[in-house]
Amino acid sequence: MIKQFWLFFIFFFLTSKNISQNITKSKQMSTFIIEAPQLHTQKKIWVYLPKNYATSLKKFPVLYMHDAQNLFDAKTAYAGEWNIDEKLDSLNAEIIVIGIEHGNEKRITELTPYKNQKYGGGNADNYLDFIVNTLKPKIDNTYQTKSNRKNTLIMGSSLGGLVSYYAILKYPNVFGKAGIFSPSFWFSDQIYSDTEKTKDIKTKIYLLCGANEGDDMVQDMQKMALLLQSKIKRKSQLTSKVIKGGQHNEKLWRENFTNTLLWLGY
Repeated sequence: MIKQFWLFFIFFFLTSKNISQNITKSKQMSTFIIEAPQLHTQKKIWVYLPKNYATSLKKFPVLYMHDAQNLFDAKTAYAGEWNIDEKLDSLNAEIIVIGIEHGNEKRITELTPYKNQKYGGGNADNYLDFIVNTLKPKIDNTYQTKSNRKNTLIMGSSLGGLVSYYAILKYPNVFGKAGIFSPSFWFSDQIYSDTEKTKDIKTKIYLLCGANEGDDMVQDMQKMALLLQSKIKRKSQLTSKVIKGGQHNEKLWRENFTNTLLWLGY
């Protein structure tokens, strides 16, 4: 059942296009285009700044998120937005959020670290190279950021959850905290092997999925959570939640974003 759902979900992402380039009207939002030489393309980046950013001399932590089309504006989301800017405004959250637009038909390739016999993929190393070595320096040079690992977060859902998890394995000195929603661990068992090979994991990790996403999703995430317990030094580094009635959609991720961010310390 879960694999059948994934077929639909992946197909929808591949065939959906941004129907509008209009940005949400939040005063804290802006966008820019940046060259992504690692991916041989350009990327549109969405930026949320805290409400007190313009009047503050302080520096702020930064959260990097994938699938930016679905985060801030219903006009560009394919099935409802996460309402990230509204939620942060209501919290008066002192954090910068950087949303990276997915590559439409290249989304699977960009967000997967390994090849899948049926779906291809496997270009996440270059995607993360872009984030770490091209985008992050641009953000740190442009905005008032706390650039150390303690204050650099990564978060995503579905394939974005998979690549966020892979990011903390590949760049443990860059990302100190991660929100990983409905991660596509099914894409390749190598994600478990790579975790096994990792001696110590110091990142603070919030794992979440819905109980109604299918048995594979819940079991895969719980399998990873059990494995992680042997890799972390403190129990407070990890939480794993299965949301009763939760399905694989923006509603689940939107409704759990705030609690995740608070647990991560913001």
